[in-house]
Amino acid sequence: MISIVDYGMGNLKSVKKAFEKLGFKAVVTRDRDSILNSSGLVLPGVGAFGDCIRNLNEYNLIEVIKGFLKTGKPFLGICLGLQLLFEESEESPGIKGLGVFEGRVKKFSGPYMERLKVPHMGWNQVNFRGQTPFLKGIPQGSWFYFVHSYFPEPKDREIVIGKTTYGLEFTSAIQRENVFACQFHPEKSSSFGLKLLENFALVCGEEKTG
Repeated sequence: MISIVDYGMGNLKSVKKAFEKLGFKAVVTRDRDSILNSSGLVLPGVGAFGDCIRNLNEYNLIEVIKGFLKTGKPFLGICLGLQLLFEESEESPGIKGLGVFEGRVKKFSGPYMERLKVPHMGWNQVNFRGQTPFLKGIPQGSWFYFVHSYFPEPKDREIVIGKTTYGLEFTSAIQRENVFACQFHPEKSSSFGLKLLENFALVCGEEKTG
């Protein structure tokens, strides 16, 4: 079964419903054993970087997440769940992220944003590079739904597997080994978003129930 990290905030139910719509079992949980024994783990996110880290600490979930990552089983980070994988964010100075990847999260700002609204909200294209089972059947330049004011800036450019342009070109998807994370919301991104979630479930070894 796929576990969705319950840290008391975010779009947990919508992600769960998306998996169920596809015919896969998913559970929203903060139970250590359930998470570590699951076939795949999803860290979704809506809200502030610092608030989420505080909640993860309060529920003793940070070490559980890191423990899961060490198992080599598939992990999916969504929106804030992508940003939390980095060391820090301009949104919450002084708050440490999970530090899975080196780099920081930056806010959309500067002269290139003069005519654009922040947050970046709505549909935009993602240009993918490389091959991965998580993106099987998803065409280059597909459109996905975004809602965010911040974006990751990885130090290791080799983990960047998707880029999007909004005033500037920013990293919108990353992957290293078992970890895949995206700035967009697949659960809100119609057919290609659902295809990504289906791919994730299949990589986890899940079978459809219906």
